[in-house]
Amino acid sequence: MKVFTVGGAVRDELLGLPVADRDFVVVGSTPEEMAARGFMPVGGDFPVFLHPETREEYALARSERKSGRGYKGFVFHASPEVSLEDDLRRRDLTINAMAKDAEGRLIDPHGGARDLREGILRHVSEAFAEDPVRILRTARFAARFADFALAEGTREILRRMVAEGEADHLTTERVWRELSRGLMERKPSRMLEVLRECGALEKVLPEVAALRGVPERLDYHPEGESYLHTLMVVDAAADMGLSGPERFAALLHDIGKAGTPAEILPSHHGHEARSAELVLEACRRLRPPRKWADLARIAAREHGRVHSALEMRAAKLADLFSALDAYRRPCRLESVLRVCEADYYFLPERLGSPYPQGVRVRAAFAAAMKVDAGAIARETEKEKVAEKIRAARIAAIRLAEK
Repeated sequence: MKVFTVGGAVRDELLGLPVADRDFVVVGSTPEEMAARGFMPVGGDFPVFLHPETREEYALARSERKSGRGYKGFVFHASPEVSLEDDLRRRDLTINAMAKDAEGRLIDPHGGARDLREGILRHVSEAFAEDPVRILRTARFAARFADFALAEGTREILRRMVAEGEADHLTTERVWRELSRGLMERKPSRMLEVLRECGALEKVLPEVAALRGVPERLDYHPEGESYLHTLMVVDAAADMGLSGPERFAALLHDIGKAGTPAEILPSHHGHEARSAELVLEACRRLRPPRKWADLARIAAREHGRVHSALEMRAAKLADLFSALDAYRRPCRLESVLRVCEADYYFLPERLGSPYPQGVRVRAAFAAAMKVDAGAIARETEKEKVAEKIRAARIAAIRLAEK
């Protein structure tokens, strides 16, 4: 029985990056022997075990054979006769197909170390085309390693996979897993661009793909296109360190612009309501966590009002806070503001300057929150409580801004 460190841990160590998780491949063993040594089986489709002390994953070396369409259309074979090279051959990219033995010697049959040095994302073999999840994984790695180029042969395989319908067999769970992880990488726009270039963006995020070619007012958007604006906003969200739900909201905040009537272009009056409706459709398909879906819908619906905050009267600001349910959930207001800040800081020259609307909204909300709603409720007739509380909050905002 021989144990090898494989995959991302080897890659990141060669790059000088912190290694968060280590995966291991075991050659020359059986499930029975692993269990006898105290390893706990956790794999479903193939033998994966947890180390009895470190809880790290150890997988038996395996080969695979395509048996159907999609991610689960494989027959796996794990036995003592399967070699490390057999196992590495089935992996996706060369930079993920390296291993180290117990003495720290590098095993690199597919040139992964070379591709790391040269900054290339390259498929290991033609077997790459058999698994549609690799379309998403390649796009995600493009977002992580933003300076790496995609090998032309790999680009062609991705296009062929989409053209041959392999992307149609992606499961909702894997789409969401890779998409949400890609949004948390250094440059999420590269994930979207790789998907667009191979034709998969229309399959995975048709609402975002529809923004291609949609014009913008150049006085507000010198980039001139709604899709390009979205790329810039998700990258700004990453640069600002926004959370996953906030980055998802930034991705979808403008998708209603694809439905703007042609006669009013390049203006996009009313796109916020259209965006909120499309967010609901996208979330029914992608099935993100409730927190992600709720924030994306609310940010899409309300970001226009936040951007108009400097022109709002105190009453309108108080009503905006109610629409955001901010009095009960202050953190939601802050998340929406952070999404709006990404929408503002998409132009690099704005970085370092305050977002004026955010300054006013935060100050007005702090004033409104000083109102003792409970005291008003105790002293007011039931049918007039809401009106009295609203009036007190408006007055508090006005007083704070004098």
